[in-house]
Amino acid sequence: MAVFNSVIRFRFVKLSLLVLSVLFAGSLAAQSLDQQVAERLKPIGEVCLAGQACASGGAAPAAQVAAAATGEFSAEQVYTQSCAMCHATGMAGAPKFGDADAWSGRIAAKGFETVVKNSITGINAMPAKGMCMTCTDENMTALVEYISGQAQ
Repeated sequence: MAVFNSVIRFRFVKLSLLVLSVLFAGSLAAQSLDQQVAERLKPIGEVCLAGQACASGGAAPAAQVAAAATGEFSAEQVYTQSCAMCHATGMAGAPKFGDADAWSGRIAAKGFETVVKNSITGINAMPAKGMCMTCTDENMTALVEYISGQAQ
């Protein structure tokens, strides 16, 4: 009878451990599932309005808005934010930044005023004002001087 009790006790302990391990594994899976659902539902971005400090990567546009509000203009900063994507690589036939040969040919053929006018109204693949919606016509003149290498 003692052997029978020890066998039953052993099976009971084994079954208890099995049940506990299944419950533990189930709780881990449920927690992992909850984390996966939360990861899928989290926002993919955030909206940054003028004047607000954005948590990730919003400093450059806010600096441009602040500079526009105070009347300051930096051709280098605007070039980096609005023009460099095309003019740094020559994308879609855009003359490259500081490429004296490409720029002098355009300016000689069309005249500086026409090149500036084209930068304001857009030409070929270039949109109006090259995506710098806060730039004035004077800013665009300064940008063309800066990009073409004519700025002194």
